Amino acid sequence: MLAAIRTLHAWAGTALAVLAVVFGLTGTLLVVEDDWVRATVPAARVQVDLDSARLGAALDRLEVAEPTLTSVVLPGGAVGVHRLYLADEGFGYGDADGAVVDRWRGAARAEIWIFDLHHELLAGHTGKLVAGGAGLALVLMILTGLIVWIPAWRASGWRVWPRSGARRELIGSHRNLGLIFATPLVVFSLTGAAIVFHGATQALLGGAPKPPTPVVGTGDVDWVRALTAAQARFPEATLRMASRPAAPGQPATIRLRQPGEWHPNGRTTATIDPATSRVVATLDANALPTGIRAYNAFYPLHASSIGGWLYDWVTALSGLAMAGLGLVGAWAFLTKPRRRSLRPQHLDPAP
Repeated sequence: MLAAIRTLHAWAGTALAVLAVVFGLTGTLLVVEDDWVRATVPAARVQVDLDSARLGAALDRLEVAEPTLTSVVLPGGAVGVHRLYLADEGFGYGDADGAVVDRWRGAARAEIWIFDLHHELLAGHTGKLVAGGAGLALVLMILTGLIVWIPAWRASGWRVWPRSGARRELIGSHRNLGLIFATPLVVFSLTGAAIVFHGATQALLGGAPKPPTPVVGTGDVDWVRALTAAQARFPEATLRMASRPAAPGQPATIRLRQPGEWHPNGRTTATIDPATSRVVATLDANALPTGIRAYNAFYPLHASSIGGWLYDWVTALSGLAMAGLGLVGAWAFLTKPRRRSLRPQHLDPAP
């Protein structure tokens, strides 16, 4: 049985090596995404007043400047720009006053390209499903690796850099690296898969039924009034995101982050009637069922949105460890001496 598990671990791990390298390296780079945005977008270095009136005025100007605007992540934390999401795969950044300072389509900027590679392997929905399946497979690889390790636990150590290129050293490095980072790698792989297969995950956790969408009118949202009203419903929360109506007769949505929420953009919502810019429904994320609150914690755990610089370091090092496990494990397997099949020697018949 152990031999079969060892064989499965070796072959499947080698097959997944390329994906492990991709996910590991891109995950590490995404940890410093905000730093990259501040370094390349001067407006992102400005500390923004998060007052609802100023944010609303900026949103009103952004709507005029970008008619295809669908949603906006508001400034906050370490980034002082509005992140714009436009129709037809358009993106942009807006400054504190609502002026567009950068605009592009698709993965023209590095942070979008890296995110798409990490999230969906640059292959859209199909790539996303492959990434989710690979996340589950990587969890299996870690668990089978631990099973294979048990008989040889005395050989374990803290050395993660091989002393030489000898296969024995590579295997030792692979084993030690896997043991040290087993727990965070399981967390990141499992939460990544859960995010991709969100419907099944929420159902498994006992998701609550969605409340009916309120009947609303049509019109242009007055974002100053809407944000002020949403803030009044949740005075302790931070305004994080605004989404325009998807179609006439549908509501606008404002997301807020309350104290105690881990998600960087919050999961507390205020539903806005575009005709009046008033709040017609709310959803308090802190009052959701336990299963849904657990699901809402998966993204911040996966994206290193909690824990400060210490968790950022754990996430970055875990990404490098995943890439190293894929490279070292595959190299050790591919350089393994193979037994030659013995064939009977046939002598030519005598003349």
